[in-house]
Amino acid sequence: MSKVKKNKQRKLVDYKWILTITSIAFIISIIFSFISELIIPNTTIVVSIILVLFFIVLGVIFDMVGVASTAAEASQFHSMASKKIKSAKVAIMLIGNSDRVSSICCDVVGDICGIISGTGAAAISAMLVLELGTKSIIPALLVTSITAALTIGGKAMGKGFAVNKSNNIVNSFSKVISPFVKLDKK
Repeated sequence: MSKVKKNKQRKLVDYKWILTITSIAFIISIIFSFISELIIPNTTIVVSIILVLFFIVLGVIFDMVGVASTAAEASQFHSMASKKIKSAKVAIMLIGNSDRVSSICCDVVGDICGIISGTGAAAISAMLVLELGTKSIIPALLVTSITAALTIGGKAMGKGFAVNKSNNIVNSFSKVISPFVKLDKK
């Protein structure tokens, strides 16, 4: 292998990005886990189920945003950006950094939500076993299977929607996050 090819391969690994995304994942995991651990053991089964459903829906939404950012086309947003519409500039930034956006949305937020909802499902299973006074594994099997099915089915449905409506999703997400994004003045 030539020296030029070796140098190109080395540049493909962005260690700063890997450290950044790992740190972001750690921080988001702590926040989501704290919320889950604070609420689920100290509340009713109904509230716990609502919290697990919230994490499933949040994971599906962020998975859709991640996929949409890779499928969207920036051309639609250029004319809006020329009219100084901040959300359009944010949309262009998201599309231009789609690999990182997808990594954060799908791999960090989406996967963490999957883990948290699975942990919440296990806690709900334990609560059901205690409340029903049974030693059966059926409540655990049902709750974890339903959680997995909703997560996987939701993400499968969301991916198809994200590919077909990618520009709309990126536009909507950009409008939501644009007040929190600082753009370089050009």
